[in-house]
Amino acid sequence: MRIVNRGIDFLARCLNAICVKSKVLPHQPVADFQLDVTVPTFYIGRLNSRTDIAALAKVCRKLGLPDPTQEQELEGAELPRFIGIQNPPPLFGNKSRPSCALSQGKEIFDSLARAPEQKIQVVPVTILWGRNPGKEKPGLSTLISHSLTPSWFRKIFVVLFSGRDNLIRFSQPLDLAKLVEGRTDKEELPHKLVRVARVHFRRQKLAATGPKLPSREALFNSLLASPTIKKAIADEAKSKGLSHEEARQNALDLLDEIAANYSDAMVRVADRILTWLWNKLYNGIDVRYADQVRELTDKGHEIIYVPCHRSHMDYLLLTYVIYHQGLVPPHIAAGINLDFFPAGPIFRRSGAFFIRRSFSGNKLYSAVFKEYLSQLFIKGYSVKFYTEGGRSRTGHLLPPKTGMLAMTLQAMLRGIDRPISIVPVYIGYEHVMEINTYLKELAGDNKKNESVFGVFKAIKNLKNYGRGNLNFGTPINVNQFLNEHQPDWRDAIHPTDAQKPAWLGSQVSKLADEIMVNINSAAAVNSVNLLATILLTNDQFALSKVQLLEQMRFYLRMLEDAPLSEHVTLPEQSAEELLEHALTLNKFDVMNDQFGDIIAITEKERTLFNYYRNNVLHLFAVPSVVAQQLFKNHRITRSECKAQIKRLYPLFAKEWFLLELSDDYIDNILASFAEQGLIRADGEQLEVLKEGDNQATLEMLGKVVHHTLLRYALVIGLLSEDKKLSPSELEKESTAVAQRLGTLHGIKSPEFFDKKVLAAFIANLREEKLIEKCDDNTLVHSEALHIVNEDLHQLLPARIWQSISDTVAATR
Repeated sequence: MRIVNRGIDFLARCLNAICVKSKVLPHQPVADFQLDVTVPTFYIGRLNSRTDIAALAKVCRKLGLPDPTQEQELEGAELPRFIGIQNPPPLFGNKSRPSCALSQGKEIFDSLARAPEQKIQVVPVTILWGRNPGKEKPGLSTLISHSLTPSWFRKIFVVLFSGRDNLIRFSQPLDLAKLVEGRTDKEELPHKLVRVARVHFRRQKLAATGPKLPSREALFNSLLASPTIKKAIADEAKSKGLSHEEARQNALDLLDEIAANYSDAMVRVADRILTWLWNKLYNGIDVRYADQVRELTDKGHEIIYVPCHRSHMDYLLLTYVIYHQGLVPPHIAAGINLDFFPAGPIFRRSGAFFIRRSFSGNKLYSAVFKEYLSQLFIKGYSVKFYTEGGRSRTGHLLPPKTGMLAMTLQAMLRGIDRPISIVPVYIGYEHVMEINTYLKELAGDNKKNESVFGVFKAIKNLKNYGRGNLNFGTPINVNQFLNEHQPDWRDAIHPTDAQKPAWLGSQVSKLADEIMVNINSAAAVNSVNLLATILLTNDQFALSKVQLLEQMRFYLRMLEDAPLSEHVTLPEQSAEELLEHALTLNKFDVMNDQFGDIIAITEKERTLFNYYRNNVLHLFAVPSVVAQQLFKNHRITRSECKAQIKRLYPLFAKEWFLLELSDDYIDNILASFAEQGLIRADGEQLEVLKEGDNQATLEMLGKVVHHTLLRYALVIGLLSEDKKLSPSELEKESTAVAQRLGTLHGIKSPEFFDKKVLAAFIANLREEKLIEKCDDNTLVHSEALHIVNEDLHQLLPARIWQSISDTVAATR
């Protein structure tokens, strides 16, 4: 037997050396889990496989971790360092010999009982060969799947076919003290260790591969047999005068239009193509806070990813990142406009399911789609959808559309037995592929439908697009959200019929707003949006290189000292490195004279740069107002500063989905200004220091939100006139005044004239009760609006107010 085992060990090492390429998560487990390599360390795995141990040993040597093939000394005894909770079956027969996990566990707990002060690490390690979830009805492909427990001979073929897709994931060491706590029966401890490990590995496998896949035919038959769709089919037949079979066929056609057809093989092919594509397009993709998503999957949560929507690249990038974090790619809600050849079939096999823009007037479609979505949640698939509904053309987050969220909550009311967490995701780019198209659409061009020619054109135009950023925001536990906001929500649970209780609409709206706030709270500053924020406030969109670097350092230091949220990320490079990188993107002109370099945005990029600045404009809202207060007044009290910001902040917060304002945030901004030598903060008194370029530095920062304040001022200026306007008349006149002011002051920002943006601001004024609608459909303003108007007068230059006054007077 020993000779056979040595032969298997030798074969395992050979296979690993030739065929195995392991992806390790997290990349630095020693640092991430604060592992101490000097204390007794054991690894616990699902299968006591020689091949698994050889693959783990290869990785451990690279990471500087103890070798799992060696024995661990524990109080003079030599114990195997790897604990496999299950042995593989023999080559012939089905019955495996019992694992030594219980006896190894007993030795560990006995040692702890004798010396409770000693530290012993038991590190769970998930080892997956490939990421195929398997089929509900096994076929030939499952013979080489990691979902089986193969004999050593069959494992050879698993390694040959899936060795390049090996995933090794380390987890937080088990808290042995917790397992021991309160236990009087010490003999039970090894059994508890094995039970905890089994649950952990089951969750890890589900998180990495997803549940087993039904055949498409079996899925459709189960959906058509549901009471909800049966009733919808009957109603369809009755309302349209169809036979039952014709109505059923209509439902089947709709399912075929909607449903994904997930294929692990397609995902693996796409992974290789996308790896090439990202290397071709980007200098790197910065991913932050993925660990919190993995923690949720460890706890058995079902994950719903809700990213912002900047580009069609989002579909690919987020799925790629999720896959490379060791998690199963989600089923993706994609617009039906993307279901064209060849993209549609590829997306569908990568997990996309397709949704029409409107369900209006089609009860059968609505019932079929809702039931399909419910089944995804019930079966345990992760899902991704864009609550904005479409791609942002301005760079700001769009107001959320709540249809998918409402259907998600309705699915929960079917009685899903797992917690559901929504993970907001911020995605940012230094270059958005469609940005020229967005500009044309904002100028009035019709939106063009996607087609195969657009795909080929995009491929043809591949170039250096800089860096990408993907930040996972603070997750929202939907169960906890409902417990807090709607404690009786469980009363509406019905296992077969998705209810629509009276409270659904209001809670969906609250949830949607919280998601958008969490997306913007995870914003990423990069070289392009930082430079856009600075240069767009300057005449000719240019600055000397020296002054530009100084302003970059000031902004980066300020954002570090006074972050809007702990999830906001800043680039790790210095200002000089960021500028050097940005200049390689062909978006800037560098002019040189006897006084040094001047950096300017190229003429064709000037309007486009508003998009990139808008990605992070919300991070500068409060600092910009504070800077403008100081620049205009030179001396101001802390109380006056805070009071004015608190009056304006609700308007910013609603438009840009901001966190609730805190005094600490304002104090941190002022402290940063003081520490950088711009102001003197003496208790209540704040005073601008006149040394150096302090006033110029504050003036530039103060200008960052000028266009936003100007937009507010022109709307409020129209409201302050004696003539009464209806909401539609106010929107129309505001748009006309905005266009006039844009011409007078050279404003190129497309959203400044955008009717939707102006309409949203007017709606915000009503929501904040700064204006009200009378019975005759005209608007009246409150006294509080006068105070806001006075704040704007103090913050905006006199020439701006003269233009507003003259233009508003001309509308009388």
